[in-house]
Formats: sequence, structure tokens, C-alpha cells
Amino acid sequence: EYRAKTKALLQNSNPALAKIRSRLEAFATRIATLAENLVEILGIKVNMNSNHFQENYLPQSSFVRLNRYPPCPISSKVYGLLPHSDTSFITILYQDQIGGLQLLKDGKWVDVKPNPSALVVNIGDLFQALSNNVYKSIKHRVVAAEEEERFSTAFFYCPFNDAVIQSENKPALYKKFTLREYRQQTQQDVNQTGDKVGLSRFVL
Repeated sequence: EYRAKTKALLQNSNPALAKIRSRLEAFATRIATLAENLVEILGIKVNMNSNHFQENYLPQSSFVRLNRYPPCPISSKVYGLLPHSDTSFITILYQDQIGGLQLLKDGKWVDVKPNPSALVVNIGDLFQALSNNVYKSIKHRVVAAEEEERFSTAFFYCPFNDAVIQSENKPALYKKFTLREYRQQTQQDVNQTGDKVGLSRFVL
């Protein structure tokens, strides 16, 4: 799956990038395995069996995103990435040592200090709905640096588009929906209001 998508992306957009294809494929495969293990462990707390994700959400529509944030002399007024939550089950992020990632906690933005020996794992909207709010999707943003470029690599662990997201815990806090429906709703909201809105559209 990753091999086909990566090959098409790198060869069709710029043949010179083909040399890094094998490394991206290897990275995507390994990080996908890590993501699968993490969601299975997290699922234990909300009474999911160990094979829940394997049985219900394959094949994946997961993807890797390579991010570059150029320096900005007015960084205090410019976001490299606007405040948002991720749609995914979980997002696994490797960031460089420049910093700039912030999480919203208790109404305040908190810096996520870079750690060269660690990955950042964010809960996404789908896992919040699936866990019935046991796990929360965290709003985050990236603040631009004044003098240095910032790079990061993010893996978004997602099910196939028609996978049904529905909590097994009762009473459910969200009506069931598919990833396709969720993406369509969020795109509609962004087009009409400029804001993702997100899970509040699906509250029962």
C-alpha cells in the first residue's frame, strides 16, 4: 500500500526524488506497525479486544506528511500551522530540535519541547469518538521560528474511508459515522465558516 503510493508520488512529481523512495517506504511500514501496536494498547482501557483495529479498520488510508516551515521575521504573528485537531485515530510525529509545536491545555498554549530520543503521539478525532471521550483529541498549532527552518515528519493513522466509527461504550456520546462522512463534513465546514468544527457536529 505505502510502496505504491510513495512510488507514484515521487516518480510522477519529480524523478530526482525517486532515490529516497525506499527509505520513505521503510519508514511508513515501520511507523504503521508502531501505530497499530499503540492503538491496540490504548484500546484496552475502553474494553476493545486486541484485534479490534485489525478486524474493523483495514485496509488503512494512513499517510505520511513531510512538513517544512520556513523562518519568519514576524514569527510572533504568523503560525506555521493554524490551531487544529487531527482527524486520525492517532498521529505520530517526529520533529527536529527547532521547536514550535504547541498544545492547548487548560486554555493556554504549552510548548512541546523537542526530544531527539522521542516521538510525539497525538490522539485524533476518530479515537476520541471511538473511545467515547476517554481519550481526547488535542488542539495544537505550530509557531514559526524567526531565523531557522523547522522540519517534521507526521504519520496519520486512519482507517479506510467507509469504516464506521462508533463507540461500544454506552451511552454513546457521538452518532456513528464513516471517515468519508467526517471528512466531507469538515471540508464543508471549512469552506463555509473557515473552521473545521469537527466532532461537535456528531454529538448525540
